Amino acid sequence: MSNAANSSLAQKLWTRFYPKQVPAEINLAEYENILELLKESVRKFGEKTAFTNFDCAMSYQELDAQSDLFASYLQHTLNLKKGDRIAIQLPNIMQFPVIIFASLKAGLTIVNTNPLYTAKEMKHQFNDSGATTIVILAQFAHLLESILPETPIKNVVVTQVGDALPFIKKNLINFVLRKVKKMVPDYNLKHHTWAETLKLGSEKKYTQPQILSSDIAFLQYTGGTTGVSKGAILTHRNIVANALQICAWMRPKLIEGEEIAIAPLPLYHIFSLTVCCLAFMKYGANNVLITNPRDIPAFIKTMKKYKFTIVTGVNTLYNALTNHPDFKTVDFSSLKISVAGAMALQTSVQEKWKSITGTRVIEGYGLTETSPVACVNPVDGTDRPGSIGLPVSNTDVKLIDEDGKDITMSGERGEICIKGPQVMQGYYNQPAETAKSIIDGWFSTGDIGTMDKDGFFKIVDRKKDMILVSGFNVYPNEVEDVIALHPKVKEVAAIGVADEHSGEVVKVCIVKADESLTEKEVIEFARLSLTNYKVPKKVVFMQDLPKTNVGKILRRALRDQNPS
Repeated sequence: MSNAANSSLAQKLWTRFYPKQVPAEINLAEYENILELLKESVRKFGEKTAFTNFDCAMSYQELDAQSDLFASYLQHTLNLKKGDRIAIQLPNIMQFPVIIFASLKAGLTIVNTNPLYTAKEMKHQFNDSGATTIVILAQFAHLLESILPETPIKNVVVTQVGDALPFIKKNLINFVLRKVKKMVPDYNLKHHTWAETLKLGSEKKYTQPQILSSDIAFLQYTGGTTGVSKGAILTHRNIVANALQICAWMRPKLIEGEEIAIAPLPLYHIFSLTVCCLAFMKYGANNVLITNPRDIPAFIKTMKKYKFTIVTGVNTLYNALTNHPDFKTVDFSSLKISVAGAMALQTSVQEKWKSITGTRVIEGYGLTETSPVACVNPVDGTDRPGSIGLPVSNTDVKLIDEDGKDITMSGERGEICIKGPQVMQGYYNQPAETAKSIIDGWFSTGDIGTMDKDGFFKIVDRKKDMILVSGFNVYPNEVEDVIALHPKVKEVAAIGVADEHSGEVVKVCIVKADESLTEKEVIEFARLSLTNYKVPKKVVFMQDLPKTNVGKILRRALRDQNPS
């Protein structure tokens, strides 16, 4: 690339391909904190529905009022002070957004916790974060009981799935889960119930402390797919900046007060937290919370009830939906935007989604450490399938080689580094990890990517997932993208396994879409598109692939298991 091109890179050449409604720079001072964004949404959209769950609606005004009550409970009953840590361990239920905004109103720092964590994982996160209070679903209270004395947690709120729903539906859902399906193991914890918290909160009015943009809003723990889970320090400024960046990016398609978003990804995940719980709220959207997205038939039934305009998801979720026969019976006439993140979007999944819904999936990219969105494809029809799009407003992205030097050649591979107001402050209590990850304001992602001449980026793979075959780098995504095109393959993951001749060879783990698929068919199909050293030497068929709760395939778990 010439010096002139290099200069263009410094001037964010990608902004030339922004939709005309999207600014290169946004006003980061529009809100001092997250609550100011919420207050504006309540003022503008008060009686409109903010969240729907189990066909029950909560308006923006109701969300504001209930979060006031819970904030009062936190302050006056539990005597929590600004900066104290509260863990939330819930799926997508109506209580979740209430607790998020109540905790922020009280000036607390939120520690989102995966409900499917083991007791050991819970203990690590609670001890690392210093959380003293937790709101947990009844189904998991027995796990908390087993490790509670070994954690700093002093205050426990236990809630059931239906607690925030109208009386009849609440009691029906809670009865079925506890008595019929027997999904709530016995526990013996000193705790408050959801109803008790709101009653206690009604006795006094909460007082909002001064909340600065630099205050910590979330200790958001990484998924742990590359090692021990670490707490990313995300301030009010980080989250507000990213919400505004997302809102600006969606401007060509979304209309205030008219959107209905299907939200299957859990709110404890940074993608759903920032996009659905904040950015879409600024548009006055109705966020339809899907409590159990793995129940695909029930998920599809819910979709049929709404004239939804937005869907968010990950590759595995889109794949599962499109493979279900009932999905084709859903009405997609109002659908404007489908957004994918958190993992690579496979070409085969994207093409099948478009053939059924009539809309393309817009792929984006980000990490917990970037609040999360860093790059997204344009939503005005100028997206480039196979890429992760362009850096969003106020964001710089560059590639570096193994020596840390900037890569200036178009198409050359390098590690993706990000600088912008959405980048975390560091890892909590991890100064050494922070120093390795953030250098001169640039966050090193560990992802390998390329940039074309127009500034569109493409993910090649995770640096740590790279397979080394006789000195040649093999990127798992490339292998997976090819094999996923085979009509008999439902899901695929590629890993490297030790080999005495070449150091490593490629091994693929496959979930069949057709039971007649054989190892020979897979290898012969791969040979049509891949050079020899990239062709899988080993093929394993599995009933399912290990995934995080948001659907990201855990290659590390497959490497550890090394299934045969």
